[in-house]
Amino acid sequence: MKLRSFVSAGVMLALAAACDPAPAETAAPSPRPEQWLPAPGEQVALWPSGLAIARPELKGPETASGNVARPTMTIYRARGRNTGAAIMVYPGGGYQGLAVGLEGTEICDWATRIGMTCAVLRYRVPQTWWHKDCRCQRQPQPFLPLEDAQRAMGLLRQRAASLGVDPHRIGVIGFSAGGHLVTAISNATGRSYQPVDAADRLSARPDFAMPIYPGHLWSGHGTDLFAFDPVRADAPPTFIVQAEDDPVDDVRNSISYFLALKAAKVPVEMHIYAHGGHAFGLRPTDQPITRWPALAETWLHTIGML
Repeated sequence: MKLRSFVSAGVMLALAAACDPAPAETAAPSPRPEQWLPAPGEQVALWPSGLAIARPELKGPETASGNVARPTMTIYRARGRNTGAAIMVYPGGGYQGLAVGLEGTEICDWATRIGMTCAVLRYRVPQTWWHKDCRCQRQPQPFLPLEDAQRAMGLLRQRAASLGVDPHRIGVIGFSAGGHLVTAISNATGRSYQPVDAADRLSARPDFAMPIYPGHLWSGHGTDLFAFDPVRADAPPTFIVQAEDDPVDDVRNSISYFLALKAAKVPVEMHIYAHGGHAFGLRPTDQPITRWPALAETWLHTIGML
């Protein structure tokens, strides 16, 4: 099915902005109460316990939302009618921590209600992106969150039959830095690590992608992406949401990625709102931007995932 590209009129206003400041580091959202799903999920360790994996830049003991050295994903089954679709959630946090409630389990609460299996990924953090010496961003090597995201996708596809999931209808959604991780796995050329087992022989490419207020994309010049953010013609259909007044990740992160996808002829739909700020998740407020989940559900039907 061919999906037409869509972009709100507000994008043209953002493109015409005269200022061109240096990009700021994506920051973790302001602390908010975490809302957890009432039903327990199945927690899955991503890597075999005896396998040595690279450690992030740990700054203290591991918690649900930070200093993650042994990553996991937690799987929640669809509630009511199982549509056979699944979605993996990448919480934001500036690659320094993880907003596992606001941008993790709460997203699964929505996804499972509409008949999707949902998995929240706790990827390895922290890793430094903003370097004071050059006042610039550099993608760390190895890029640990991408390794974890690709490993988790293989494991989820491996479990698809037991979860009642179609392995060809598994997508990803991410917020802020997690939104960037969505774009990274969408455009990766292959596994970013040496295969471990049979799960790593399955495709790590998502079947649809939803970066929500993403960061680490716009280079700070025109509408160019960073060199470490290539866009491939076989990237999956993509749905983008951001607020024009986002004070953390400039709206040109979304705009630049949209234009790059459009140039590569990748099906893409984008919604830019005048107001909404950053880290709004899907908690309803009186602002129109918080009604984006309804648009996302419609889009998922449009591309044949629901």
